[in-house]
Amino acid sequence: MHPTRREVLSLSAAALAAAACRTDDPRAEPIEPTMSTTRMPSLFVSHGAPTLALDAAAGADFARLAAALPTPRAVLALSAHWLDAPATIGTRSTRELLYDFGGFPDELYRVRYEAPAAADLGARVEELLPGVQRDDDRPWDHGVWVPLLHMFPAADVPVLQLSLPYRWTPKQLFELGRSLAPLRDEGVLVLGSGGAVHNLRAVDWRGDAPPPQWATDYEGWLRERLLAGQADDVVAFRERAPALRQAHPTDEHFLPLLVALGAAADGGDAVTFPIEGWELGSMSRLAVRFG
Repeated sequence: MHPTRREVLSLSAAALAAAACRTDDPRAEPIEPTMSTTRMPSLFVSHGAPTLALDAAAGADFARLAAALPTPRAVLALSAHWLDAPATIGTRSTRELLYDFGGFPDELYRVRYEAPAAADLGARVEELLPGVQRDDDRPWDHGVWVPLLHMFPAADVPVLQLSLPYRWTPKQLFELGRSLAPLRDEGVLVLGSGGAVHNLRAVDWRGDAPPPQWATDYEGWLRERLLAGQADDVVAFRERAPALRQAHPTDEHFLPLLVALGAAADGGDAVTFPIEGWELGSMSRLAVRFG
């Protein structure tokens, strides 16, 4: 009998160790979207387990990634852990984080990330996405705050979360990204947060196994298609990618990449991989920067 996702996450807690990260900067100033002289990249990150928040060594890769970016005026984040449809805007005020996991060390539940909420960005998203909904009570989940607390540890960049409409087709999610692309010229970082290869049932909790062939085949295919500019192949991953059901038994962790890809579709942006490697055997750490 296969363990549930919550059981697998709980089993991992004892196998992961690190030093705690915390920020305390309770500002909540909205931004005023304007044209920027520097076009922001769009970005996809593999956020790993929630304990990345406590892992200073792995978090340093996210810090280096952010240091190489133009400074964003705000972040619009889409996470594999909020799948509401239609697309929905989350909290417009700074509030307690969503600790959407169980069985982890107590210090993980004491982590805070009190960045300003990008309230005015919500109004701009409503202009770009007719029919978008609001859920002002929905806080940031760990797919948002875990990478951001390493990327912007001063918690001084405003943040807005947009749900990932899971039941939309991959093409619709790609087009969602294209609709959000104008934000890149307004100083907004469009951030998709998930996992390039994500199968919790196949991880090695000891952490010392090399990635299996199916995992490297899937990630290798993805990297090749992105570098070749073959967005259509990536959007059609369910039909064209190798070892799909091993790499993604459920594919919600892959779908944020399609939004980031769509936000870069019309720009001829260079593709780079600012974070690479593997953890827990088969879990990819791949980050993709467009532009």
